[in-house]
Amino acid sequence: MIEVARMSRSSTDEVRCCIAGCGPAGAVLGLLLARAGVRVVVLEKHADFLRDFRGDTIHPSTLEILNDIGLADRFLRELPHSEVSEFTMRLPNGTPVKVNFRSLHTRYPFVAFVPQWDFLEFIITEAKRYPTFELKLQAEVDDLLFEDGRVAGVRYRAPEGSGEIRALLTVGADGRSSRVREAARLPLVETSPPMDVLWFRVSRRSTDVESAELRIAPGHFFALINRRDYWQIAHAIPKGAYEGVRAEGLDAFRRSFATGVPDLADRATEIQDWDQIKLLTVRADRLRRWYRPGLLCIGDAAHAMSPVAGVGINVAIQDAVEAANLLWAPLRRGDVEVRHLARVQRRRELAVRITQAFQGIMQQWIVAPNLADATTEPSVPLIMRVGTRLPVIKNLPGMIVGMGLWRTRVRTPAISTHNGTARR
Repeated sequence: MIEVARMSRSSTDEVRCCIAGCGPAGAVLGLLLARAGVRVVVLEKHADFLRDFRGDTIHPSTLEILNDIGLADRFLRELPHSEVSEFTMRLPNGTPVKVNFRSLHTRYPFVAFVPQWDFLEFIITEAKRYPTFELKLQAEVDDLLFEDGRVAGVRYRAPEGSGEIRALLTVGADGRSSRVREAARLPLVETSPPMDVLWFRVSRRSTDVESAELRIAPGHFFALINRRDYWQIAHAIPKGAYEGVRAEGLDAFRRSFATGVPDLADRATEIQDWDQIKLLTVRADRLRRWYRPGLLCIGDAAHAMSPVAGVGINVAIQDAVEAANLLWAPLRRGDVEVRHLARVQRRRELAVRITQAFQGIMQQWIVAPNLADATTEPSVPLIMRVGTRLPVIKNLPGMIVGMGLWRTRVRTPAISTHNGTARR
């Protein structure tokens, strides 16, 4: 904790809002605030966005948000992507359990699979059109600055040396290992997901199925994501089992993949080295309080989500939209108060907690039992198999996954990039 002198209004390092982390939440919040005429700087500790196996399922809820600001059609036109209108969970006996998005009341009844680096570049390119936006790459937050008990900005490290940015509001959007959250000492509630995930890829052929699929095999759980010219595979394993998996050797890993996904078994030999396999240690947690004077956490910094259903990136973006909706005007006026920050949490917390509960049910009902027993034929609980066939509730999973608990709309104004005048 670093105490600083009262901020000088003439400081070139003073902004209205400093966002730590340029993931989906930080990038979208930066765009929306700059679009509303708020001077904002976003700090990203990496030199670029090229990190593989990050959340990149753009759900209908996010496409609707992009449509609110006139970007959805260009996003779909310019960025290479695949569109999936249905997820299928397939048991070894061929029994399918489907999550369908086609019945959603939206212009975009599908999930768009786009590499996250392409999504972030798209958002940042748009944000840079606004004179009040700045992105600092290779700028890693070291600590928070405090003034009279209020967070007054950040100290960061960059290749050229250390620096400080003083801000009316600091936003922690720096992920599940958030340095901002740690420095703010906000109270955290942690849960214990029953799995970790191994990510890897194998080639895809034109004769392969088009849709994204989930495959359950004895002791294993696989998700197949269509990347057009390759399959991205998520292999769920029991929590903490990674070292044991490695100890069994690469041949055993290839055999388990071939058993769990038999139609891709001939591509198991493409896995030649453990460096091709990335471990995601699954965490699920949430802050009891997302804020303190001068500080707000959003996205994974406020609530790390399980990878179940790929909702994390979309929940984080909804946080960013609500934060922008509620804070752009106080930021413009220069009077952000704790009550404004508390309102962001109130608007978002129920949806987050219900979504995490939904993920927990999926993990406990499907993932955990099938990972724990490698000798018994996998199954899906009867209530889920029956429910997916009942007209009244069969569309409910698609609604929860695709749109969230309720629609999040962009309500920030947009300014001209030329003369700074506001328009709605």
